[in-house]
Amino acid sequence: MAVDEHDRPVDFMLLDGSHMEALFVDPAHHGAGVGRRLVEAALRRHPDLSTDVNEQNEAAAGFYERLGFERCGRSARDGQGRPYPLIHLRYRGGKPD
Repeated sequence: MAVDEHDRPVDFMLLDGSHMEALFVDPAHHGAGVGRRLVEAALRRHPDLSTDVNEQNEAAAGFYERLGFERCGRSARDGQGRPYPLIHLRYRGGKPD
């Protein structure tokens, strides 16, 4: 977790084994590399890392694809059975772009 100059958290990640359940970066820190560093740290522990993103969140899907993830499936409903389609992504290996 990164912190700002006032020692406040600016990001967090939640892992369940090799599946990333959540990644949050404070919008004020988007583009600063903190999310990328969290994902890279997780990949060192879990080279088969996977995650899901809401289908309408192309910015998140693009972020993961730039880091070397590929789309490997889709679900019409989220994990709670709600009608929020998910795109499933898995790390394909190699170096991030």
